[in-house]
Amino acid sequence: MSNEAATATTAAAAPAPEPLPHGIGASLPSADARAKTEGTFPYAADLWAEGLLWAAVLRSPHPHARILSIDTGHAREMPGVRAVLTHEDVPVGALHGRGTADRPVFASDVVRHHGEPIAAVAADHPDTARMAAAAVIVEYEVLDPVTDPEQAFEAEPLHPDGNLIRHIPLRHGDPDAVGEVVVEGLYRIGRQDPAPIGAEAGLAVPRPDGGVELYLASTDPHTDRDRAAAVYGLEPDRVKVVVTGVPGATADREDQGFQLPLGLLALKTGCPVKLTANREESFLGHVHRHPTLLRYRHHADAEGRLVKVEAQILLDAGAYADTSSDALAAAVSFACGPYVVPNAFIEGWAVRTNNPPSGHVRGEGAMQVCAAYEAQMDKLAKKLGLDPAELRMRNVMATGDVLPTGQTVTCPAPVAELLEAVRDHPLPLLPKDTPEEEWLLPGGPEGAGEPGAVRRGVGYGLGMVHMLGAEGADEVSTATVKVQDGVATVLCAAVETGQGFATLARQIVQETLGIDEVHVAAVDTDQPPAGAGCRGRHTWVSGGAVERAAKMVRTQLLQPLAHKFGMSTELLQITDGKITSYDGVLSTTVTEAMDGKELWATAQCRPHPTEPLNETGQGDAFVGIAFCAIRAVVDVDIEIGSVRVVELALAQDVGRVLNPAQLAARLEAGVTQGVGIALTENLRTARGVVRHPDLTGYSLPTALDAPDIQIVKLVEERDVVAPFGAKAVSAVPVVTSPAAIASAVRAATGRPVNRLPIRPQAAVVTTQ
Repeated sequence: MSNEAATATTAAAAPAPEPLPHGIGASLPSADARAKTEGTFPYAADLWAEGLLWAAVLRSPHPHARILSIDTGHAREMPGVRAVLTHEDVPVGALHGRGTADRPVFASDVVRHHGEPIAAVAADHPDTARMAAAAVIVEYEVLDPVTDPEQAFEAEPLHPDGNLIRHIPLRHGDPDAVGEVVVEGLYRIGRQDPAPIGAEAGLAVPRPDGGVELYLASTDPHTDRDRAAAVYGLEPDRVKVVVTGVPGATADREDQGFQLPLGLLALKTGCPVKLTANREESFLGHVHRHPTLLRYRHHADAEGRLVKVEAQILLDAGAYADTSSDALAAAVSFACGPYVVPNAFIEGWAVRTNNPPSGHVRGEGAMQVCAAYEAQMDKLAKKLGLDPAELRMRNVMATGDVLPTGQTVTCPAPVAELLEAVRDHPLPLLPKDTPEEEWLLPGGPEGAGEPGAVRRGVGYGLGMVHMLGAEGADEVSTATVKVQDGVATVLCAAVETGQGFATLARQIVQETLGIDEVHVAAVDTDQPPAGAGCRGRHTWVSGGAVERAAKMVRTQLLQPLAHKFGMSTELLQITDGKITSYDGVLSTTVTEAMDGKELWATAQCRPHPTEPLNETGQGDAFVGIAFCAIRAVVDVDIEIGSVRVVELALAQDVGRVLNPAQLAARLEAGVTQGVGIALTENLRTARGVVRHPDLTGYSLPTALDAPDIQIVKLVEERDVVAPFGAKAVSAVPVVTSPAAIASAVRAATGRPVNRLPIRPQAAVVTTQ
């Protein structure tokens, strides 16, 4: 055989290249993965503009003080300083805040929390700006801070709106109902910081029309624009927010305490102004998870079936309201967990204190109550002599059951199936008592523990979260899909925060139009609003808008062909870029059918409305609910109290898997965030002053702390009211895993474990 023939034979026998991932259900790679790995992703901290000035913010060293005077003279006289702003430079009455606008841009007469902004400086060098900020002289009368939320009820008002932000008295069923078995508990949840790894930063550029453009890692650009315009005294159309690359968000990514001074300084100086917060400023400035105090009493019959749940829930909102009202609604509504409870009486309060502000952090409200009600279920199982999983199985919720709010669960609620899946999953092997595997001990290979002191525990957690906004929130998103020359472009103001929306939008258009090359345009406020990037909103609402727009373009594409061949568009299908008819008469490509035309359509998606909770905590407040079950296996050194999470087995109802790889990554990330809540993360304060506001004093879990995560089962029972039938997936593992870990530590030690994060002394077992 000649060399030419051998080459030809080899080429003919070579396997065809694997097709690229395509459409819904495929593991399409993230659109920004390459840019992030190559270091070309456009983070706000990397932005630059001609004539740039640098900003710095002076913050209060006190959690509570009266401001007697502010002297900016020395700062203004420093060479290179271009502007120094205080409350006098802000329109009278201008307030801001995510949920409730009750926070000043700069404190004027009183300081309400450690780190509250007092003044802002713009200078020609970042060091000059920081020195000038430090040169602003503020005379304070230090006041006693109110740091105990229980004292807030009787304390003098810390804010013109008072100390009580919201009270929800939920009443459901018979108040006189009692059970044969009763267990009680008092629980405390610490202050978790979202700790964004990427620097919080922004750039403000003045416009010729007297307006300003803000370049921010915003997760809700239209809301940020409207609030900024109100503070600046401008019409909204004279303020534009351009979203730069978001490094990832598990909370409100950019606090407006950073954003608003930027625009004011740019308007004052007529120059671009940039602010990059250091780690301490981030810890002091942005919101945190609500520290929570919870008192519970569970009633059950002799068989372990729940009769009544009574609870008191107190959220520490810190100095300002922010989204505390929403967090309280979730906490009260889900205070009984995914269990059937015929009688429930829950009192919930959110109060102001002089502690750091609290706000939206993934799973807010639901996470705190999950830790408490699952501890109660463990206590109940122990008192009845039942297996903890069996007790839960006797009480789990299903579709058609009623929440304590009176709302019927109409979405899929396969809680029993989820619990069975994790309960029956094989347990991990026990560690061997050999030097080669000492790393398996709590504390690692250099730890102080002894193998003989290690006890293994197995625990369970069942969690639930609501999707989208609640209590009458108008959830709506708008999207435009354009197609020209075989390329599709999606315009939607849904911010890619790491939840995968940009990838999902590409998949939707690929699936609907059969076009491989799909681009998602950058986000700014010139586009119609899409809302905040939280609670699975963009998968549901923005994804739904993209799907509707793509289907409208599909109709435009197929209508002429259907008319030409005398058939309806329903008889035509698009697959892999080809248009074919049911009978094979028509076969052409999408490109040929386009014939050089540009097609586009704009559509909206708005889920069915909800309603606020009434005066007794009743109402259809939620669009949908997602559920999760986790079994935790831990090893605890009962002498020194160190804990190692060996394995977390997870089962979750996801509605429909849209991108398997992306889904698995989101679940694993959520579970790992829960490990931090359970074991290490607690932003400590001393009489309102944040202690060690850095990543040395605040212990985040790393890759070395991440346990073996087993995704045991994904239940794909589609939610018929959701686009694609999919549910939100990120928040519910965060909610559930801390409760499961605490349950496992209780099983290993026999200790009550009533506080998160779990302190070493709570896991120590003393022997007589």
